[in-house]
Amino acid sequence: MSLEGNFSNSNSSTCEIQNALPRFLLPIIYSAICCIGLLSNAISLFVFLRRHADTSMVVYMRHLTLADSLLVLCLPLRIYYHNSEGPVLWCKLVGVFFYINMYASISFLSLISLDRYLKIIKPVWVFRIQKVWWSRIISYIIWSMLFIGSGLFFVGRKKDTASPCEKICFHFHDKGPVASGINLAVVALFGVLIMVFIIFYVKIALKLRTMEMGNGDPKAQNRKQRLILKTYLVPAIFTLCFLPYHLVRVPYVLAQMGVIKEVDSKQMLHTWNEMTLLLSTLNSCLDPIIYYFLSSTYRRTILCAIKGQFKSMYDLNRRRISINRSVTEI
Repeated sequence: MSLEGNFSNSNSSTCEIQNALPRFLLPIIYSAICCIGLLSNAISLFVFLRRHADTSMVVYMRHLTLADSLLVLCLPLRIYYHNSEGPVLWCKLVGVFFYINMYASISFLSLISLDRYLKIIKPVWVFRIQKVWWSRIISYIIWSMLFIGSGLFFVGRKKDTASPCEKICFHFHDKGPVASGINLAVVALFGVLIMVFIIFYVKIALKLRTMEMGNGDPKAQNRKQRLILKTYLVPAIFTLCFLPYHLVRVPYVLAQMGVIKEVDSKQMLHTWNEMTLLLSTLNSCLDPIIYYFLSSTYRRTILCAIKGQFKSMYDLNRRRISINRSVTEI
């Protein structure tokens, strides 16, 4: 007799997929991410909301900060209902809202990378997408698409609404064809996005390799090295936080659809999904590092705040800068 058969006969009222990690581990990690994320993003919101949106990068960073802030606000409920039953509709709403903000973060990190690509590869040109008005429109379109698309997850019914697993918040749930199709399509789009990232940064690497700065001057070479580090900070954080989750996502969705039927396989995929989702959530704490290194104004504002120079901090965020001031700064 199979493991699934034994389990079903012995305890049909218990969810067959259990939390394989120690019960206290995920709540502790989520609590740490929530506290750090709230603090760092509150500071970032203060900086970007005080600034004039005089570059496309400022617009994208502002929306990225908003997405990260809303995402960490979902974490207290994930902590409270961790591996326990809760109101089904409420848990689903919070779960969908969590993913809306996660994919908003992915979208705005992608736009930041596109902006960096254009500034380094075409430093003299100013494309329409780099203008503040157009960057705002694109940002609003992204939010609209995410909220409209999320409504599809409420279409149709689950295959087995009486399953004990369905009563547990943020857990392994069976999915119907509509929700599964959306999930797989999103993973496919992420795959395309990763390929675009690779193309962008291969071209950037080739450009930086041939870039001359200072004709051998050690200080100029140091600036070039810092430029290289700043340039690859975004793809490093993007890959660390989001690639593992999307690699696990395809077999995980297949298990939710019932294509993968073995309980042991479902259990393993559920554990991997929880671990990689932690990495995705960690992005909300790492994005302020991007702001610090890519934005001289953000960096000087933080340093002024640390030193207690609040008048200087206010003045910094009232200045306006050129759209093409530098390939190293926004």
